[in-house]
Amino acid sequence: MNITSDTIALVTGASRGLGYATALELAKKGAHVIAVARTIGGLEDLDDAIKAAGGSATLVPLDITEDEGLQRMCLSIYERWGRIDLLVHCAAHAEPLAPVPHISDKNFARCMAVNAIGTQRIIALTDPLLRASDEGTAVFIEDHQEGKKFYGAYAASKAAAQVVVDAWKLETAKLPPRVLTFAPKPMPTGLRARFFPAEDRDALTPPETEARRLVDIL
Repeated sequence: MNITSDTIALVTGASRGLGYATALELAKKGAHVIAVARTIGGLEDLDDAIKAAGGSATLVPLDITEDEGLQRMCLSIYERWGRIDLLVHCAAHAEPLAPVPHISDKNFARCMAVNAIGTQRIIALTDPLLRASDEGTAVFIEDHQEGKKFYGAYAASKAAAQVVVDAWKLETAKLPPRVLTFAPKPMPTGLRARFFPAEDRDALTPPETEARRLVDIL
């Protein structure tokens, strides 16, 4: 995929970590970035960085579990640009590790709402916009934690999301949009810190490095 000044890129989870780094990398290459995240301060920091790099962005403070908000966003995108050329879905939620009997209903529901249901809703609502592009491409972040103790809520929700993405990838094999997955190396993100609060973060791969690697697969 050729990233140009005409590229409209939607990035979720854009206020920090891989989402932030990917949004900035795409903006540096000329794309107009629609940056989605719950954290307004993080989005404003991203906007400052993008402007400093000579790029442009539209900020969307939004929790991806708010379906009406997602619908309004996609309608606004259609009315302004008529399409999305690239979707990079980085938004994810993790609860602290816990034995399965100790996972609260609230925590399990939140993981499923963001990671599994949120992924399906992003697909459903952006599919028409991606199909309207000549190069419509969607990228989803893999994080396989199945079969590990204490990861019950997070692993179940990410596995469910992966099944949805894999099905969509098969369904669009001969039709647009192009569906890709990306498995980043361990990064010093806030999400990972919930699982490994005491690890040496300096030994991990910077999100900026993985963002460049992600953009290279497009």
